[in-house]
Amino acid sequence: MKRKTLNILTISAIITTIGFLMDGDMKEPSMTMRFTEFFAMMTMLFLAISAIYLPVNSLTKRLQRIQN
Repeated sequence: MKRKTLNILTISAIITTIGFLMDGDMKEPSMTMRFTEFFAMMTMLFLAISAIYLPVNSLTKRLQRIQN
């Protein structure tokens, strides 16, 4: 479970970094606000991906056990 969580966190960080670099809006002058926005977006992506991936993965494992 730790490896899956780390992989999801890595994917979230990569997507957030790409989105942050591609953002065309004016950047906040405060570094604290920039880090807050970055980590808030990464957390939201992590929760969204986890909410989709983990139940689907669990369901497929259960279905494979039933099939065998």
